[in-house]
Amino acid sequence: MRTDRPRQTAPYLTFTRSEWAALRAATPLTLSDAEIDELRGLNEPVSIADVADIYLPLSRLLNLHVTAARHVDSVVETAFLGRPRAAAPYIIAVAGSVAVGKSTFARLLRAVLSRWPDHPRVDLVTTDGFLHPTKVLTKRGLMRRKGYPESYDLKRMLAFLNAIKSGERNLKLPIYSHEAYDIIPDEFQVIDSPDILIFEGLNVLQTVSQAAVVASDFFDFSIYIDADQSAIEAWYTERFQLLQRTAFQRPTSYFHHFKDLDEAGATDMARQIWRQTNLPNLVENIQPTRERARLIIRKDRNHAVEELWLRQH
Repeated sequence: MRTDRPRQTAPYLTFTRSEWAALRAATPLTLSDAEIDELRGLNEPVSIADVADIYLPLSRLLNLHVTAARHVDSVVETAFLGRPRAAAPYIIAVAGSVAVGKSTFARLLRAVLSRWPDHPRVDLVTTDGFLHPTKVLTKRGLMRRKGYPESYDLKRMLAFLNAIKSGERNLKLPIYSHEAYDIIPDEFQVIDSPDILIFEGLNVLQTVSQAAVVASDFFDFSIYIDADQSAIEAWYTERFQLLQRTAFQRPTSYFHHFKDLDEAGATDMARQIWRQTNLPNLVENIQPTRERARLIIRKDRNHAVEELWLRQH
């Protein structure tokens, strides 16, 4: 009797790491250790084994989805409407808490997906670029709620998603600086008809909106990176401590005023920010969107993926 089949937790199929890794099939490993080192984030260990076990099966699944989506587009546009047009970019959303590893995950996923010959152009956009500038947030009294839904220019975000799905080219997006903690004036990221767009951010799966549509209406596939709250708090604290010793020491850093904290002071400040800002945002706005994702990736306290939940319908 087989015991390696995924378990059903309606509406998800639940896979252990080894069960998921077996779905890699013959997908080749095309990233080197050096490339992985360049893509890895602060205090986020990622190994070549992680890429083989987690990212390669996922890239295979997404490749199948992209191929199927292109076929559907062809049926509707060419066979039914008789007006062939270029396929719209396939949009993958990546959601999850601050410090859970979304950015590293998105960068590695982009690298792996771009090695497939039938969709080599993969772009990554983070929702940080859609944050209101500091002067706007300050005027509205929202600086302590940065990362909450109301701190984003939702109208601009939805306009971008609509434009890229409509086939518009050379779309210019604001660039956010984590060092300056603000939008960089007169600098832009240009997105020009990629095969796949990875759209990464805290609240991308949010449904609360006064608009007729929400961001997730434009997504073809969505992923939520998950972990226990205590683990995420520990990762946030570790990252804050590391930044306090490095990036915060630069006069250009928005957090330069933390430069003289000792280790205990940095730990206390990180925990205070986490509990006053990031934890409430996670509990109120981010975590409630988890079950809207097509795939939930669960990490253990060491950042290793331990379980994956794939929505069946």
